[in-house]
Amino acid sequence: MTAVAGTVLRPARPDDVPLVLALIRELAEYERLSDAVVADEPTLAASLFGDAPAAEVVIVEVDGAPAGFALFFHTFSTFLGRRGLYLEDLFVRPAYRGHGIGAQLMRHLAALAVARGCGRFEWTVLDWNAPAIGFYRALGAQPQDGWTVQRVEGDALHALANTTR
Repeated sequence: MTAVAGTVLRPARPDDVPLVLALIRELAEYERLSDAVVADEPTLAASLFGDAPAAEVVIVEVDGAPAGFALFFHTFSTFLGRRGLYLEDLFVRPAYRGHGIGAQLMRHLAALAVARGCGRFEWTVLDWNAPAIGFYRALGAQPQDGWTVQRVEGDALHALANTTR
């Protein structure tokens, strides 16, 4: 599959924050998680472009129109002794799917990970999302059997933070 002609990948800029938030909301709708989105423009602007950016975003455009995005950040592997690149979200708008844009984004991020000396490039995928799982397998990704994502958030996070022992 070849990418759509006129495809450009570029780092997000501060004036892209409304677009990034719109794409996050579209992704959440696709993932049936619209109620989970609490991010707003000021929070995203600070998180992506503030004094200590927590993540980066690549925007993909086709003929100047926004077609999707990837949001990623660095992790660190104690076993490898090197950082990794973690893909938090990848989303291609429905009208642009099936043209290799997602694969182009993944190749771009893999090349970025290699250029930055990362020892791995990883992400999670919802277990019901068969199209995404098939896409990732076609790229050579393998599931990490035996690992289960654990999370503490909201009230549980605050309770854990306030636990004294």
